[in-house]
Amino acid sequence: MRKLLRWVVLGLLAVVAVAGVFVLYLFLRPPKMAPPSAVRVEITPARLERGKHIVEIVSDCFGCHAQRDLTRFDAPVIRGTEGSGIGPMPLKGLPGDIEVPNITPDKETGIGTWTDGEIIRAIREGVDKDGRTLFPMMPYPSYRFMSDEDVYSVVAYLRSLPPIRKQHPQTKVDFPVNLFIKSAPAPAGHVPEPNRGDKLAYGKYLATIADCEECHTQEVKGQRVAGKEFAGGRLFETPGGASVYTANITPEKDTGIGVWTEQRFIQKMRSYLPYAEGESPKVGPESFTLMPWLNLCRLSDEELSAIYAYLRTIPPVYNSVEKHKFPEATPGAGGP
Repeated sequence: MRKLLRWVVLGLLAVVAVAGVFVLYLFLRPPKMAPPSAVRVEITPARLERGKHIVEIVSDCFGCHAQRDLTRFDAPVIRGTEGSGIGPMPLKGLPGDIEVPNITPDKETGIGTWTDGEIIRAIREGVDKDGRTLFPMMPYPSYRFMSDEDVYSVVAYLRSLPPIRKQHPQTKVDFPVNLFIKSAPAPAGHVPEPNRGDKLAYGKYLATIADCEECHTQEVKGQRVAGKEFAGGRLFETPGGASVYTANITPEKDTGIGVWTEQRFIQKMRSYLPYAEGESPKVGPESFTLMPWLNLCRLSDEELSAIYAYLRTIPPVYNSVEKHKFPEATPGAGGP
């Protein structure tokens, strides 16, 4: 009996030792990364124009990397803060203090001392100048598919921003998420330009670098629910009590956009253009949204048509979503 007990104890100790070694490995391992490219991006008018289009409209970079007026519909960017970051991400349920950094060319608090290759690596691969993993709320898993020329244009445009001196603390991710996110970065390699002559491929490209799937797919414990891609139902909440479930944008006819024509899709996007060109109205929590309407309404007809064509190819998923959740609502309303 004593011999059996000894073997049991030794076995348990071995398990603990192996688990300890594994945890230590998770702590010490670096993210997958390649050395930053030595490329030096030539700043041209064409790249500045394209970079502005991607940063401000397609990929909505200032949706996080700027101060927002939360009292108005779609929380428009406060002019003069573009690129300065917002500090802690103002959403509930995040695993730690997720800081949104300054990406202006300020040399002390922004990316003014970063090389072009380091900026490109952060955008597409999720690793900062010092080799630290960026929290994947920064959608680098999607930006990984951004073409070389488009990411060069983004770098050129970021270099053109007025430097803003605004320091933010480093992100602090709770254990064990801080270990798991090290699996998110990966080298992007060479990414060719999308073929604009292939409408579906171009639509997929735009939807990817706009990160549509991320918001319009339910998550459980930080993982997307397989089979629910683009079906909506993901909940976003702010500490102030505003909440919203994202919409089903699959081509399902009853709960998605299956009955929408291309004209209706484009008209819906365009309907917010007066707000983008003028002043977004004051709203309460009942109109809270994270959908970047004020940006997407400025996409070209070619871009919107391509995105619509791509969304029509997504497998339809029945998922009825009640967008806004209030205390008197049925628990779980809006989710599946």
